[in-house]
Amino acid sequence: MTARRRPSQEFQDMEGIKHIVAVASGKGGVGKSTVTANLALALAAEGLKVGLLDADIYGPSQAQMFGVPTGQRPEMAGEQVFSPIEAHGIKTMSMAYLVDVKDPMVWRGPMVAGAFQQLLNQTAWGELDVLLIDMPPGTGDIQLTLSQKVPVSGAVIVTTPQDIALLDAQKGIEMFRKVKVPVLGVVENMSTHTCSQCGHSEAVFGAGGGERIAEEYQTRLLGQLPLTLSIRENADGGRPSVIAEPQGEVAKCFLSIARQVIETLDTAEADEGPSISFS
Repeated sequence: MTARRRPSQEFQDMEGIKHIVAVASGKGGVGKSTVTANLALALAAEGLKVGLLDADIYGPSQAQMFGVPTGQRPEMAGEQVFSPIEAHGIKTMSMAYLVDVKDPMVWRGPMVAGAFQQLLNQTAWGELDVLLIDMPPGTGDIQLTLSQKVPVSGAVIVTTPQDIALLDAQKGIEMFRKVKVPVLGVVENMSTHTCSQCGHSEAVFGAGGGERIAEEYQTRLLGQLPLTLSIRENADGGRPSVIAEPQGEVAKCFLSIARQVIETLDTAEADEGPSISFS
């Protein structure tokens, strides 16, 4: 994978990052952070150097999902520059590393956007193939800051089949389209539930929603994840499913999603063609 877009002058310290990919949803509660954590590990399993920025300033969760001990702080890599905390082979940064997890962030929008920029800019990410950004829900200040100031290669949209979730996911897609950020695909989480006792499968939140929204916006349905207890237990335990159960069906699904993301990024690079200038 080669670099697709170069950072602006403001982001020259990030020039070692080949691709920045936002993982977003229009609303909370659809499992976006769990998907981001597992996608990061799946990309790493495919041989990529991966970083993960937890951009949910109000409710960071990646520290727990990656099993980073409470109270662990990042070391300084220079003046006002943090070294990311590495967990399971992923370079991570989160507001949870800088404040007490029990302290609420009672901040207005501009302060939150400023904190996001600091976490992104003042982290010594080094050489990365992909930096995933676990976005907060909605289409607010952080989303606008990201799309306007950061060279984003694309976005992955996480939704459930539920109609309400799909409506909000559409808003997220429309936002990225307006700011010229390509949508790499849609992940439908909590697609079906299979009873552990009788084996009966049921689409608890409805069926076909992810496929419909992907077709409507001419993008990929990257995968459909089951509603299963193990995904939640593994994430809460600090070992997401891709590493906790690497041979399981959930891990295989995330690996498939990761391969499609890689393929889409590579295809986009090839479509851009060379940049030729004359002097």
